[in-house]
Amino acid sequence: MFSRRSIMAAALCLLAAPASAAAVHYTATMTAASEVPPTGTAGAGTVDAFYNPATHMLDYTLTWSGLTGPATMAHFHGPGAPGKNAGVTVPLGKDPASPLKGMATLTDAQAAQLASGLWYANVHTAAHPKGEIRGQLTAAK
Repeated sequence: MFSRRSIMAAALCLLAAPASAAAVHYTATMTAASEVPPTGTAGAGTVDAFYNPATHMLDYTLTWSGLTGPATMAHFHGPGAPGKNAGVTVPLGKDPASPLKGMATLTDAQAAQLASGLWYANVHTAAHPKGEIRGQLTAAK
């Protein structure tokens, strides 16, 4: 019938922890034209982020250049569709420098908003305290 070895192997497979879900890669291109209202500056930037559903961790890197001055703040906002403003969901620091790297733990609701394309990142300056550049996060293809 079944050998003791095959029964042990089957038991170990049943007891093994399920494989964790794969991280989801999100990107955004931040521009002055995407701000609401648009700022008309030459600033631009990118967001590169990975969300791990098993740990609820969002690992992110924001880079930017061409702003009217030093960044004063940066945030993730949501839930907000393109062209709509939303509240801060994850503050990314005061007086940040590019590249800005970090990690944040998301709630289930925040993760659902992110997955639905309802999060954006923006970078603020003294000349544009409501945000100089902005980009909507979308799952990378």
